[in-house]
Amino acid sequence: MKKSLKERLAILSDAAKYDASCASSGTVKRSSADTGGLGSTEGSGICHAYAPDGRCISLLKILLTNFCIYDCAYCINRSSSNVERARFTVEEVVWLTMEFYRRNYIEGLFLSSGIIRSSDYTMEEMVRIARALRVDHNFSGYIHLKSIPEASPLLIEQAGLYADRLSINIELPTDAGLAAYAPEKRPAHIRRSMGELRLKIDEANDATLQTKRKKRFVPAGQSTQMIVGADQANDRVVLTTSARLYGSYGLRRVYYSAFSPIPDASRKLPLIKPPMMREHRLYQADWLYRFYGFEIDEITANQPDGMLDLKLDPKLSWALANRHFFPLDVNSASREALLRVPGLGTKAVRAILSARRLRRLRLEDLARLHVSVKKVRSFLSTEGWTPNKLIDRSDLRSMFEPKPEQLDLF
Repeated sequence: MKKSLKERLAILSDAAKYDASCASSGTVKRSSADTGGLGSTEGSGICHAYAPDGRCISLLKILLTNFCIYDCAYCINRSSSNVERARFTVEEVVWLTMEFYRRNYIEGLFLSSGIIRSSDYTMEEMVRIARALRVDHNFSGYIHLKSIPEASPLLIEQAGLYADRLSINIELPTDAGLAAYAPEKRPAHIRRSMGELRLKIDEANDATLQTKRKKRFVPAGQSTQMIVGADQANDRVVLTTSARLYGSYGLRRVYYSAFSPIPDASRKLPLIKPPMMREHRLYQADWLYRFYGFEIDEITANQPDGMLDLKLDPKLSWALANRHFFPLDVNSASREALLRVPGLGTKAVRAILSARRLRRLRLEDLARLHVSVKKVRSFLSTEGWTPNKLIDRSDLRSMFEPKPEQLDLF
């Protein structure tokens, strides 16, 4: 019996929860008021709505289909998986997007897909959807497409003309892991596609001699998704791979997806379930590398096995292992040094640098700048405050560790 549209929507929206990279920040400001069409988006992000279960959502996040010709061990939609299958037509995805927008449920579309027939066929279907939304319906909202790396460069280029962001999944941190868990996929093909996409993005960002204007091509750039926990790669390997991807392909973001194995007696691969906290710590470490001046080796040096500390955030863990660096004088320390203080973010450091031009700062001044004095007082000296005895305490770590919680019995 053919499934109804509602039934297929339930299946394919649930299947899409395993796809990360659905952030909508980073694109150009665009409004339907300028085009006479529908939808809008701004450079800092788009509007948000809330699902019945409380999740904050802004995009219609679905798969075109969860049928797939590949048999990747870590994927719930692999060809050998016993899951309920469904598929949308191009017209149905376009209609759903427009109707969801008109009801103010969403501001854009996040579209991924299993591979059906071939990579080119699947990518062509996704391009048709994006083109129909932009050209036929004058839709100005946000569109993020998960590109198929084995698809032809021409199709990827066409997708970039209509999508705000394209993402090509790197899948796993190492080539060896991909060979073991997804032997049908080729790491070299994935990297080649990412490289070709970067060249096209860079080319579009160069103003032409004729018009002196940049071309519109994937204005929010490209991103990728990395599954962590399906293989044996530790956090140092994961972050080192991410750093290389940022440098080589100009990615806007690497998204980490904690893997939870699906029970399958036929599978002999040692799939490991990592805690969700690992995913959270990787995002924090990624942020330190990209915006706080930390090197990967610094972030992961505190644990002998190359894993991040799950109890403490990476910056605090580094600070406790490098107490000789502290305390810092808030009135004279450089911006780079202040960014290494637990509890100080980029905005707080900027506010401190501005405020100390006018006067020497005290602890109460930091509180007025919306800095958590409790977090920073162990690592900063200010006018009238020196934490020399505090920074040398043997139990300093225990002051920051989360307190044990009593589990409920019922």
